[in-house]
Amino acid sequence: MESAVEAELRRQIMAWVGERAETNGGFLRRDELLDFHLDGEKLPVIDYSRGIRNPASFGSTLSIVSTPGRYHDSEMSEDGLLRYAYRKGDPWSGDNRKLRQAISTGMPLILFRKEIANIYTPVFPVYVIDDEPENRQFLIALDESFTFLHDPRHLTQPQREYALRLARQRLHQPAFRTRVLVAYETRCAICELKHGSLLDAAHIVPDGHELGAPTVNNGLALCKIHHAAYDQNMLGVTPDHEVRIALRLLEEIDGPMLKHGLQEMHGRRLTLPRRRGDRPDRDHLAWRYERFDAAAS
Repeated sequence: MESAVEAELRRQIMAWVGERAETNGGFLRRDELLDFHLDGEKLPVIDYSRGIRNPASFGSTLSIVSTPGRYHDSEMSEDGLLRYAYRKGDPWSGDNRKLRQAISTGMPLILFRKEIANIYTPVFPVYVIDDEPENRQFLIALDESFTFLHDPRHLTQPQREYALRLARQRLHQPAFRTRVLVAYETRCAICELKHGSLLDAAHIVPDGHELGAPTVNNGLALCKIHHAAYDQNMLGVTPDHEVRIALRLLEEIDGPMLKHGLQEMHGRRLTLPRRRGDRPDRDHLAWRYERFDAAAS
């Protein structure tokens, strides 16, 4: 396949992945990825059984899969770059050849983070920027700018800081959203809105605080208006899972959004995940509610 044609196909595939992920709430399901069609032809975006997708007509790899927290073929290092292990077999042919080809062509890949069984968080575009035969692995970056580095194995301090910041934004935050939204069955814990594109994963203890780990029990699935209200202490949640609206808002007279979207949520109980381990940590809720109470008084 000519490189220009392949590049255009990748663009269309990535556009579809982005649209589907946004509709779902930041993730795609395995059956969606395997049933993708382009111009009437079936073209799975992931492989049926392996962590790499190399369509026969493509000169370079289309996608790779990482499974955080378990044995997997890829691992994020302390410099913010991803190390992806060679596939088994001949290091110079098959899957390894197509991954290596992506270095010379500069073709972008899709990284899928398999956070939960059959659930994939897409991160794209990512780029294969170097080959480490002595370690049987490839170096993968989250930004095209790294493809222009003379020595990507040895980043300067500013380059390392930039790579780590990208990893936080493009890997950790989307993964947190996926885990939280899936736990809450893609619905707002307060109003039960079920449109994934309108839902966020809100931290109970803020990101960056020493207790603000990106774990499901430190998160709430909230629609965008309730997330904004929660962040601005217009809305609080007690340790017993009851919603409280700040007194100043309860006393306001405004349009239907204030009345039905916020004021009528006062006293409502959260809709919680089925798994107890995914439910919000009581101590975290208490910590956050103290701050809401102080701001609201």
